[in-house]
Amino acid sequence: MISGKAKLAGILGWPVSHSKSPRLHNHWIAEFGLDGAYIPLPVPPDHLAEAVKALTYLGFAGANVTVPHKEAVLELADQVEPLAARIGAVNTLVIGPDGKILGRNTDALGFLLNLRESAGFDAKAGPAVMLGAGGAARAACAALLEEGVPEIRLVNRSLDRARALAADLGGPVIPLDWSGRAEALEGAALLVNSTSLGMTGQPPLEIELDRLPETALVNDLVYAPLETGLLVAARIRGNPVADGIGMLLHQARPGFQAWFGIMPEITPDIREMMLKP
Repeated sequence: MISGKAKLAGILGWPVSHSKSPRLHNHWIAEFGLDGAYIPLPVPPDHLAEAVKALTYLGFAGANVTVPHKEAVLELADQVEPLAARIGAVNTLVIGPDGKILGRNTDALGFLLNLRESAGFDAKAGPAVMLGAGGAARAACAALLEEGVPEIRLVNRSLDRARALAADLGGPVIPLDWSGRAEALEGAALLVNSTSLGMTGQPPLEIELDRLPETALVNDLVYAPLETGLLVAARIRGNPVADGIGMLLHQARPGFQAWFGIMPEITPDIREMMLKP
C-alpha cells in the first residue's frame, strides 16, 4: 500500500521503457513491505535540467540515470563523488533533506562486486584486457584502477576513442588497435567484453582465446543472452566466468539503500526474475 508519506525514486532516461530497474526496485520495495514506489521517468534531453530540478520539488529521494543522460547530469548535481567525476558519468542521484543533489556512479561498484561474487576476483592479480571504450568500459576501467590493477589493455575498434579514454582515465591504461586483441590476452588475469558484440541481434564477438591463461577470469557485460559465445568458449577452456546480469543487479543495491534505507541482497530468485522477458 502506498500512502501520502511514500518514498519515491525512479529512473531518468530517453527512452526508458526498456529498463528493468523498475522491476527490480519495486520487487525489493514489496519484499521489505516499504511504503514507496520506483517509477520510470522518460525525459527527452532538452528537458533534463527541468526534470532533475522537479525531483526535488516532488519529494523524490533520488533516481537512477540511464542513456543518454549519464554524462549531462554531471552538471546538474550540486555535488559529484570523486569516482563519478573520474568516470565522467553519473548513474545515481541522491537527494538530501535540504534538496541538494549528490551524483554517484555505482556501475563501477556493481562491476567489481559481480567479479568478486563470481570468482573471488582480485584486481592486483595481473593485467586486464578491456574490449570496448564506451560508457560501460569507462566505469569498469575506473573501478579496476581504483583497485590497483597493474595494467589495462584497452582494445577498441576505434583506436582514437581508446586513446581518448586512456587519456581521460590516466594511470596504466594502454590503448590498442582491434586487430591486436588476441595478442593482448597474453598473461592477462581478466578479460572483459564491454562491446555490444555477441548481444542478441548484434554480430558475434570474434576473438581467439589461445593466448589467454586458463586462470584468467572472463566477464561479458552483455546479458542478453546471458551465456554469450565468449562465455561458452571460455568455459570450454576451463576459464572462470562472470555473466553480465550481476553488474546490473549489484549496481542497484547502493541506490536502493540510499533512498529506502535497506541494503538488499542478490539471490538466485532475483536473478531469475530479472532474466524473464
